[in-house]
Amino acid sequence: MPSYHWRVWPALVFLWFPSTVAADASSLLDGWQDVWLFRFLLNILGYSTIIVPGYLLINYFKRSNYLETGSGLCFPVIKSCVFGTEDKTGAVDDVSASSRIEGDSGSSVKQALKLILCAAGLQASYLTWGVLQERVMTRSYGATSPEQEGERFKDSQFLVFMNRILALTVAGLWCLLFKQPRHGAPMYKYSFASLSNIMSSWCQYEALKFISFPTQVLAKASKVIPVMLMGKIVSHKSYEYWEYFTAVLISFGVGMFLLTSTTSKHPSTVTTFSGIIILFGYIVFDSFTSNWQDNLFKYKMSSVQMMFGVNLFSCLFTVGSLLEQGAFFDSLSFMTRHSEFALHAVLLSVCSAFGQLFIFYTINQFGAAIFTIIMTLRQAIAILLSCFLYGHAVTLMGGFGIFVVFLALFLRVYARTRMKSSRRPTLLVTQKV
Repeated sequence: MPSYHWRVWPALVFLWFPSTVAADASSLLDGWQDVWLFRFLLNILGYSTIIVPGYLLINYFKRSNYLETGSGLCFPVIKSCVFGTEDKTGAVDDVSASSRIEGDSGSSVKQALKLILCAAGLQASYLTWGVLQERVMTRSYGATSPEQEGERFKDSQFLVFMNRILALTVAGLWCLLFKQPRHGAPMYKYSFASLSNIMSSWCQYEALKFISFPTQVLAKASKVIPVMLMGKIVSHKSYEYWEYFTAVLISFGVGMFLLTSTTSKHPSTVTTFSGIIILFGYIVFDSFTSNWQDNLFKYKMSSVQMMFGVNLFSCLFTVGSLLEQGAFFDSLSFMTRHSEFALHAVLLSVCSAFGQLFIFYTINQFGAAIFTIIMTLRQAIAILLSCFLYGHAVTLMGGFGIFVVFLALFLRVYARTRMKSSRRPTLLVTQKV
């Protein structure tokens, strides 16, 4: 039963069996906690204690025609959560061709300064986030000398919660300070993107226990292929030939890197295989998140409202699961024992939250193509930075694989930009009419 702390069971065993048996049971459960698949299933079980009652309540309100017959103080809340307030009308802060052209007519110096600010903000936020992520998951805390091993932080879910609670706070303050459109989407629909988002984030942290950071970055770059597949399944999208070509190039480059680059830190084939399985989970979950959010944007909402809705459910899921497992207070205890970890966890959350705001602002001001170029450069710099700081070895063929991946990414940006520019005259004529 997920509502009981997993450490309660050794105490119950102790009441019925000798102390040696109880100690064996405790050590067995502690050993299971080190198995990533067990922790993954435990997290899913915790989320289900929130999802299943929520699903039953939503079905009840829909079947009982509550929208037509409901009344009382709770009616507006239930209506907003279950049914929404408006039909699908399209996202309000997507950048149209006309707004970009109007921006082009302004001061070029001002636009250049904005671009520098966006690029610097994105690079600083996510490069720092990447370095700290690897530090937290792969290094120990509390060692006062090289001979001491120290203590490692193991609960990836707590880091996800830390990131989401600060992002929720930032998004909430933004919505209060700046005028937002009237919200129209049913609130429960955010839970789908939220669940896949926290699972992808968990996989991202957990994978660093088994593989190197450069491998993780390249795997994230290769998620183009599953995103395209998920786009066909979820959104019924069609793609151009150059999109398939660059996807094959990315797969080739990633495969070359994985087959030829090895590090002394992860010599075990079994360990590497576990890391690849977790990364595959990350890519699948993340691909679903982006496509589901695309569908949600068909409702009238801003990107910050999307950020608030997704992070609201993420906080609910993660804190519920952490409390049920008893891991929430264990993680807080770890923070009190190691002030350096507390600083790193807070900085991780700050970089993640403000990085999301820089993403929204950059896309709003300069479009998705410029944003993709900045983030692609960030991924390349992140690999170099990780190799420099943490001593990851990359072979010559592995380096060529990295080059192929980023070449394919830039080709995608170039082809997409050319296609959009060829369509722009037709769009302008339509707008003038």
